[in-house]
Amino acid sequence: MSATAADVRPASGIGGWRTPLVIIVCGSLIGMLTFGPRSAFGFFMQPMSHEFGWGRDVFALALAVQNLLWGIGQPFAGAIADRFGTVRVISVGALMYVLGLLAMRYGSTPASVELGAGVLIGFGLSGCSFNLVLSAFGKLLPVEWRGIALGAGTAAGSFGQFLFAPIGVALIDSFGWQPALTVFAALMLLVVPLSLAMATPSVAPGDVPASEQQSFKQALAEAFGHRSYVLLVLGFFTCGFQLAFITVHLPAYLVDRGASVQTGGWVIATIGLFNIVGSLSVGWLQGRLPKRYILSVIYFTRAMATVVFISFPITTFSAIAFGVVSGLTWLSTVPPTSSLVALMFGTRWLATLYGFAFFSHQVGGFLGVLLGGIVFEKFGSYTPIWWLSVLFGVLSALINLPIVEAPVARPVAQAA
Repeated sequence: MSATAADVRPASGIGGWRTPLVIIVCGSLIGMLTFGPRSAFGFFMQPMSHEFGWGRDVFALALAVQNLLWGIGQPFAGAIADRFGTVRVISVGALMYVLGLLAMRYGSTPASVELGAGVLIGFGLSGCSFNLVLSAFGKLLPVEWRGIALGAGTAAGSFGQFLFAPIGVALIDSFGWQPALTVFAALMLLVVPLSLAMATPSVAPGDVPASEQQSFKQALAEAFGHRSYVLLVLGFFTCGFQLAFITVHLPAYLVDRGASVQTGGWVIATIGLFNIVGSLSVGWLQGRLPKRYILSVIYFTRAMATVVFISFPITTFSAIAFGVVSGLTWLSTVPPTSSLVALMFGTRWLATLYGFAFFSHQVGGFLGVLLGGIVFEKFGSYTPIWWLSVLFGVLSALINLPIVEAPVARPVAQAA
């Protein structure tokens, strides 16, 4: 006889002012505030590079390190949150994020940018980004709230991108890049009080039902021995590669092709705006359609949109249109990916196992940002990276098709 990975009930500590709606709103605000500034970093590349005489590869390396360390830190931040609760992890991550922004603000060497934008913000994001928020949603909210909550939490990050891209451009144009980073740092401090709504209880082994009593090592062994989880993790690599490359290098690519800086700002903002629609729609659709098919369609659509975008002359209309399609498929991979992890293994180690999937995402992001800078400095063009992005999109569309959407079977000890 066997038992499946169960849906864990909402934590018993919920009550009083922490209603499901309050939890979703506060978590969404955290997602907006943490995702917004980093999505606007591409607009700081040119003014900082011009002021200090750097090549684009310097800034690209810092943001590549950020993506990689975000991914490396995510499983460990998730494991700490799974064991000891979420509030401390989110608060410490937010403070590291603030310190990283200030290091960028007051630094004047490549090392200071790599420390601030790379190390501090990278590890900070692993503790306070929407990934921890989505995991908290999975633990705190009733099952009937989870689909829309995962979509809303992801969409909130996109709204942060929509909001902070034009704000970042306006602040840089009006006051300079240093004051813009100071404003971003001040706004990040709001995450600390908002994290109180995300409080999950610490979990001792005796608090967990027998069917879910796993150690950290047992949970990892089960997940990485599960074919569908491995396919999901491999496919998520492409998402990170595409998103990070576009976020960091698209503004400069558009300027290189004759578009204005403002056009780049509005394209990034458009991506954020339409990702709200895409994330909420996928959050709703994943309860009605197989999640693996949703993921395959998303990856294939991104690949075809890129082919069309780079094959024709760049105009304001084509750039905005690319932003619309990219936005609809931007972070909409996150709700079905996190839902599949919860479906396969339950929510006991959700933050940890989703964290390892996200590590794959961030390895892709690291390579997307880094290769974009290296290839441009060597060839004076981003074209090879665009086509590599297309190839990865097609491969991920195929990789997700064989995923089996079912809980993993676990043996249950029988009474004598």
